[in-house]
Amino acid sequence: MRNRAQKFLAAADAALAGRSIRGGTAHIYALVRLWHWANAAAILVLSLTGYLIGTGTPAIWGMASGGFLFGYIRFAHFSAGYVLSAGFLLRIYWALMGNAHAMQIFCVPLWRRCSWRELHHEIRRYSFLAVEPERGLGHNRLAQLAMFFMFTQTITFMVVTGFALYGQGAGTDSWQYKVFGWVFSLWPNSQDFHTWHHLGLWVIVMFALVHIYAVLWDDVVSRRSFPSIK
Repeated sequence: MRNRAQKFLAAADAALAGRSIRGGTAHIYALVRLWHWANAAAILVLSLTGYLIGTGTPAIWGMASGGFLFGYIRFAHFSAGYVLSAGFLLRIYWALMGNAHAMQIFCVPLWRRCSWRELHHEIRRYSFLAVEPERGLGHNRLAQLAMFFMFTQTITFMVVTGFALYGQGAGTDSWQYKVFGWVFSLWPNSQDFHTWHHLGLWVIVMFALVHIYAVLWDDVVSRRSFPSIK
């Protein structure tokens, strides 16, 4: 635990000083990019299919046995859910085993006064009230905050509730229900979980929109992008 805490502090100090920390090699960066786009594809499929599952699909002519549209939608949703979950577990593993920058989306050093100053500066910069960005490597403080609360926490919630709901359909003997069925002791009514799971979709959508805006803003307005280890 002490070593991990030192890594947290090292990441914060390195970002402030603009220093590189050992481990940011080209092949690692390529793997992180691959994870990023696989994650984006899985979230896109989950969002589209999740919306259709929550709101329903148009009626189809003919006998119900002649069409399997909703079954295909559910299959795509579950498959993308497994991809997202596997990628998230690998990302947690990389945060524990990688360099200090790999910890950034799991740790926002809000206990430091300089972090609040940087956060205020980045809010002003994205609001066109400031020009110069903070110099450093990896995510800025606003990006860290957004990634922590709107991505890592929301994805964790979506994975837990998603597998719990899946376990209900798979049966009480399934590993999904055995591992995640405990959540129904918190909310016995599964419809509550359906509602919260559906609301989580919109949190992810809002995060994606803000994320795309921030990336385009940095590339177009500030002419600057970070090859960070996310």
